[in-house]
Amino acid sequence: MKKRMMSATLCAVVAMTSLAGCGLKSPDTATTAAPAETKAEASAETKAEAETTEKKDGESAGKYNTADMPEVTLVYAEVNPLDTIVGQMATDFKTKTEELSDGKITIDVQASGVLGSENDVLDTMLGGGGTIDMSRISAFALTSYGGQKSMLLSLPYTFVSRDHFWNFATSDLAQEFLNESQENGSGVRGLYYGEEGFRHFFTTKEISGMDDLKGMKLRVSNDPVMNGLVEGLGAYPTVVSFNELYSSLQTGVVDGAEQPIANYKSNAFPEVAPNLILDGHTLGAVQVVITDEAWDKLTEDQQAIIMEAGAYASEQNRANSEKKENEVLEQLKADGVNVIEVEDKTPWQEATKKVIEDNTKGYEDLYQKIVDMQ
Repeated sequence: MKKRMMSATLCAVVAMTSLAGCGLKSPDTATTAAPAETKAEASAETKAEAETTEKKDGESAGKYNTADMPEVTLVYAEVNPLDTIVGQMATDFKTKTEELSDGKITIDVQASGVLGSENDVLDTMLGGGGTIDMSRISAFALTSYGGQKSMLLSLPYTFVSRDHFWNFATSDLAQEFLNESQENGSGVRGLYYGEEGFRHFFTTKEISGMDDLKGMKLRVSNDPVMNGLVEGLGAYPTVVSFNELYSSLQTGVVDGAEQPIANYKSNAFPEVAPNLILDGHTLGAVQVVITDEAWDKLTEDQQAIIMEAGAYASEQNRANSEKKENEVLEQLKADGVNVIEVEDKTPWQEATKKVIEDNTKGYEDLYQKIVDMQ
């Protein structure tokens, strides 16, 4: 048995020696190309090792290098509660920003109007000082600060549907509108668009149609479009701060106001004005703005993160707003709110023609481009 084993071993040695003598190499030292699958596996392993090393060295594994990124906190003002459509948009923006930056950028959302009305917030932002860095504002809020293009978005019955608005909001034209506040030197820049649903009138007195609004005192912000809209309906525009609207409805300072459905419910307006007429005079187009002062302090990566998070929040807003609005409307009906449907909006459109003509002078072609996007 031992002789057989020794013989086999000797044969193997001779065979290997013969191979070497012929210029061939044994499989253990082969240099021929590896199969494609083997290369891919090796590449994947190398990439994984690199990512592991990167993480060990404190580097971000994402597209942004956050290892040496300075920490920054941006104060974001929102006049409505967080459970509204625009409140959810703020939360989505905050979550995505902090995720992409590995927590190096903190978005401090101050909701429910604790920092004041939209005009108060804009005054603070434009005045400098850095106490408010960002805000979600209604498009028409920039009108008083030279935002003539933004005003076109709040004209009555401009958008016939949500799809119509989003056709605009995702177009090249939208970027032109967002750039307006920066280009006119106001000190803020637009980042992205969203919407809070169609706006409707609600009243303390029972109504059944448009004619019942005549003679009523309807709350407006200090805005030429809303003033013209209310006057066209035969009512009296009355300027009241948003933070004082509940008490003004309760005490009879005003007979009604207008808001998107979700905001109407979240601010408890049904308690004092339980009549809601679904006229849908405007779609609540909104944009998020940041001060130039805050923007210029950010690194290029931080600016890119803000823009990516904004695009994400905008997409989420588009996907969720209609569903949220429908849910709220059903809840309002269940709670006993007098919800009045408007089958024919033609009389409303006729009554508000003048405000459109008055506020599109010099911008007729631009306004027509928006109208044509439906």
